Amino acid sequence: MRAIHIASPRKIEFIDAPTPEPGEGEVLVKCSHVALCGSNMGQYTGEGVWGDLEFPNPTGWAGHENIGTIVESRCEGWKPGTLVLAQPEGYFGFAEFIISKPPGVALLPTDAPDVAALIVAQPLATVLRALDQTGPVINQRCAVIGQGPMGLIWTYILGLMGARQVISTDILGWRLEWARRYGAQAVIDASRENVLDVVQELTDGEMIDFVVNAASPPESLTTAASLVRKGGRLFVFGMPDYNDQEFPWHAAFRNCTKIITCVGPECSAYFQTAADMVVDGRASKLATMVTPRMPWDQAEEAFEMYANCADGSLKLTLEL
Repeated sequence: MRAIHIASPRKIEFIDAPTPEPGEGEVLVKCSHVALCGSNMGQYTGEGVWGDLEFPNPTGWAGHENIGTIVESRCEGWKPGTLVLAQPEGYFGFAEFIISKPPGVALLPTDAPDVAALIVAQPLATVLRALDQTGPVINQRCAVIGQGPMGLIWTYILGLMGARQVISTDILGWRLEWARRYGAQAVIDASRENVLDVVQELTDGEMIDFVVNAASPPESLTTAASLVRKGGRLFVFGMPDYNDQEFPWHAAFRNCTKIITCVGPECSAYFQTAADMVVDGRASKLATMVTPRMPWDQAEEAFEMYANCADGSLKLTLEL
């Protein structure tokens, strides 16, 4: 089967690998689409917490946003020919065939006008799981630091769930235009403006009830912590670039800030809900961020575009 691995920092290799075999309770999926994720970029560049990563990476690792058709099933209720959103076992998703199992498979409609766009359901599922770990957002002031694909999903869903105010920040102006499309009442260009000063003005000094840090650099987390009102919540959602990095612990402690995190494959329990939301219209607007679409043989260019936050590169998706 076709597969790729990261041979060395910023170098993609195309390889021919054995097709995996499903075990009991598993399905074999022939992939039509796999998307890139911000969490792949440290693995690609070998930077930050991935600085000691051994190369080459394992075959197919660490793709985890896949759409395809079941071609073999050893799992009751899942038949060959079924189109699915699938979470690959072991996160070996940069491959033509993957192994998956419930709840990491979600039924997709075969008559969808744009199947590739449905891949946004996977990152949406991670946000739904995160929201299940925190308190309500209805009628609360919210801020989202970073407007990559994950930050944009947060911006949209917080508004959908009844947030009183959603303020979105980024250092890239083109991303802020997307934040406006997804319902941000205010956007802040962190490359030009002092985020703390602007938020104080926008909230009349009351600050933010619920802040989501959807970015990775240390300075983004420091900024996020500074925006939380006394007793408010900070969700550290973006994967930190470093294990040991500065954080205003004393200020957060004195502020009684509630800090929340979550990461991992447990988001698969929310796959079907997320897929249904994209299909039935509740979150179909998010499908517009599945751009650009690039052929499999342009994976080298795709990874480099994503690592460099190329203009217009959001939920970049490879088509097999």
